[in-house]
Amino acid sequence: MATKDPTAVERANLLNMAKLSIKGLIESALSFGRTLDSDYPPLQQFFVVMEHCLKHGLKVRKSFLSYNKTIWGPLELVEKLYPEAEEIGASVRDLPGLKTPLGRARAWLRLALMQKKMADYLRCLIIQRDLLSEFYEYHALMMEEEGAVIVGLLVGLNVIDANLCVKGEDLDSQVGVIDFSMYLKNEEDIGNKERNVQIATILDQKNYVEELNRQLNSTVSSLHSRVDSLEKSNTKLIEELAIAKNNIIKLQEENHQLRSENKLILMKTQQHLEVTKVDVETELQTYKHSRQGLDEMYTEARRQLRDESQLRQDVENELTVQVSMKKEIELAMKLLEKDIHEKQDTLIGLRQQLEEVKAINIEMYQKLQGSEDGLKEKNEIIAQLEEKNNKITAAMRQLEQRLQQAEKAHMEAEAEDEKYLQECLSKSHSLQKQISQKEKQLVQLETDWKIEKEWRQTLQEDLQKEKDALSHLRNETQQIIVLKKEFLSLQDENQQLKKVYHDQEQALQELGNKLSESKLKIEDIKEANKALQGLVWLKDKEATHCKLCEKEFSLSKRKHHCRNCGEIFCNACSDNELPLPSSPKPVRVCDSCHALLIQRCSSNLP
Repeated sequence: MATKDPTAVERANLLNMAKLSIKGLIESALSFGRTLDSDYPPLQQFFVVMEHCLKHGLKVRKSFLSYNKTIWGPLELVEKLYPEAEEIGASVRDLPGLKTPLGRARAWLRLALMQKKMADYLRCLIIQRDLLSEFYEYHALMMEEEGAVIVGLLVGLNVIDANLCVKGEDLDSQVGVIDFSMYLKNEEDIGNKERNVQIATILDQKNYVEELNRQLNSTVSSLHSRVDSLEKSNTKLIEELAIAKNNIIKLQEENHQLRSENKLILMKTQQHLEVTKVDVETELQTYKHSRQGLDEMYTEARRQLRDESQLRQDVENELTVQVSMKKEIELAMKLLEKDIHEKQDTLIGLRQQLEEVKAINIEMYQKLQGSEDGLKEKNEIIAQLEEKNNKITAAMRQLEQRLQQAEKAHMEAEAEDEKYLQECLSKSHSLQKQISQKEKQLVQLETDWKIEKEWRQTLQEDLQKEKDALSHLRNETQQIIVLKKEFLSLQDENQQLKKVYHDQEQALQELGNKLSESKLKIEDIKEANKALQGLVWLKDKEATHCKLCEKEFSLSKRKHHCRNCGEIFCNACSDNELPLPSSPKPVRVCDSCHALLIQRCSSNLP
């Protein structure tokens, strides 16, 4: 007989062990019906077999201290070939308890199984044989066809859900020994397996009920927490409402105070206006009285001028009588000429004074244009006075003409006697006295004009003060208008707060209704929990065919429990999900239960 290659025999043995371990792991996992833990024996044996397969034909790397023969090198190479494997490598390096490369390789295999990508990662390695030749001999399992077969078998492990805790395990010091007793079948083992299956189904039902209880407890606790939060929010809202009410009361008090202040300000302004009106009226009356005194002075001046004109006429008559006395008339004429020159000078001074008076009146007229109606009347009076002054000037001109005529008469009466010269002298002395008296009266009139000027200046200052007071009052009225606007804005804010208060009351009522509904839901959930506690699931071993379509179960056609009736169906007959009273989240339900539940919901709807 020809001797077989020992390396080929090793590869065949490892391949057969890999097939057995993968098949046993898949069957046990499907019968187990839940996620696998790290303590599950078939899963532990699978990792041991995979470790032996990866170690087969590894090259020994020599170092200064020892020989190094680990599988971490080729597995670390996967990161360069498959970018998605970088997360596994980084997480393996970050694990604190791993010190050896073998421990890192074991952790990498466990993480790849949990990701369901072990077959993909190893396929990338097998394809790149040039890179694998650095780590494996030419006769190694990973370099031959057996490696590709094992990678194809690993695809079936994607059906398994594994939850492995890598941090707590001591992966560095584990001893990888294959337990062949798990793959040798006896009658006792078969009976034990059936018992284990029954126990597993009971444990599954127990775990399902425990999960339901946990979910119900979590929902109840969440509802309690919601109730507590709602109560806290209610208390906060009540406090905020009380604060808002206090703010509204304060705002109302401030509004009342502002109204009272506005009323006081209005009363004060009205009183001030009345006082100013009375003062203006009294000043106008005093001005009128002063003007009446000035009018009387002007009338007296007119009378005196009339008397003077009469006296001059008498003198002319006397001169006509005394024409016969020439010598005396010549002397008298000389004296009269002197007197006439002096009178002309006085008349010139009077004219200048009248012109100054006119200029003063014009200035006063310009200043008093912006005053009230009473000042206009005063300007009219001044115009009348000017007319009177014009009349006086006309009368003086007439007197000058008469004097010229008198000169002619004097020239004609040079031959009159000198007897009447003394009498004329005496009369001339009396006339001089009268002229001096008139000059004194003119001085008094000038002083009166100065007093009027000062009085008018004081009136203008008073008018400016009144204008300032009026501007101040206008500013106060503007402030009152601003306060009114603020008061209106505060009223709008008060109305908005009232609306918010009503909305919050409605929200509180709705929250109370929701709380009552949530309490009713909790009671329904408790009743459903009590009903579920008496529910018994059908065993997986007893069900070989689907209850609806009656097709046989297999690896591709898996078993699924209906969470409502507890029967076992295939995936096609139980691909519906609905929220049940026992669980708020949607769960798997068969087609018949789905139709019944939808009919109930439609009948309960109004």
